[in-house]
Amino acid sequence: MRLLVVGSGGREHALAWTFARSPAVDAVFVAPGNPGTAAEDKVTNVDVDVGDFDALAGLARARAIDLTVVGPEVPLVDGIRDHFDACGLACFGPSKAASRLEGSKSFAKEFMARHGIPTARCEVFTDFVAAEYYIRDRGAPIVVKADGLAAGKGVVVARTVDEAVESARGMLAEGDFGAAGRRVVVEDFLEGEEASFTCILDGETALPFASSQDHKPRDDGDKGPNTGGMGAYSPAPVVTPAVHDRIMAEIVEPLVRGAA
Repeated sequence: MRLLVVGSGGREHALAWTFARSPAVDAVFVAPGNPGTAAEDKVTNVDVDVGDFDALAGLARARAIDLTVVGPEVPLVDGIRDHFDACGLACFGPSKAASRLEGSKSFAKEFMARHGIPTARCEVFTDFVAAEYYIRDRGAPIVVKADGLAAGKGVVVARTVDEAVESARGMLAEGDFGAAGRRVVVEDFLEGEEASFTCILDGETALPFASSQDHKPRDDGDKGPNTGGMGAYSPAPVVTPAVHDRIMAEIVEPLVRGAA
C-alpha cells in the first residue's frame, strides 16, 4: 500500500511514522512534510501546499497512492475530501459539510442544541458592545471563543471579566484572528477535567478510539495563552468505562443520527 499524508506538523509526523512501521505499507509520501518526516525510513516529503487540491490530487495519481490521509483542519473545512471524491481518489477525512462542526463553533453549538447533545450555555456575537454587556452580566470565569479556525489559539478561558472583555474586544473590534474572530461564542465556564474522544464514522456507525487528554496552555501549571497543544497522553484516566458509555450514548450516537 502507498499512502499520502497531507500536512506539515507533528500530527502528520506521527501519522507517517506509524504508517511506515506497518509491513502492509510500501511507501509514505508527506505533502509538504517537515524535517522530522524527511528523516523517517520509507517516508518521502513532497513540496506541495496543503491548500492546492489540484496539485495534491495530481500527486496522488502520479505516485499511485492508495489512500490519502489529511491531518490539518483547514483543508478539510475547505473541502479537500470532496475534491478527492470528485477525482475518484480515496481520501480519509470528513466532507466539507461535516467539517463545519470543526470550522464553526457557532454551527457546532446550534447542531448540538438541535440534537439534544449536552453542551455549555452560550451566546453568539458579531458586535463587541453586545458581547461586553453579556460578559459583564454573566460574570467570570467565562469562555470566549473565536468562531472559526485559529490554530487552536482562539479560545480564552477568562478568569476575570476584564480578561474576557479584552479578549472579545481583540476578536470583534481589533481583528486578532481575522475572519475567524468576526463572530464570537461566549460560553459558560464548565468546571472539571477535559478529555478528547475520537471516533471513526461511516455515516451510520461509530468506532471509538482510545481516549486522550491534550494540554493547551503554553506555560507550566496550565498558565499562559492556549496553543495548538503542548503535549498529550492516551488513554485519559478520567474516561472510565461508565464515562465512555455515557459519551457514546449522549454525544456520539446523537451526532451520528444528526449527521445522517
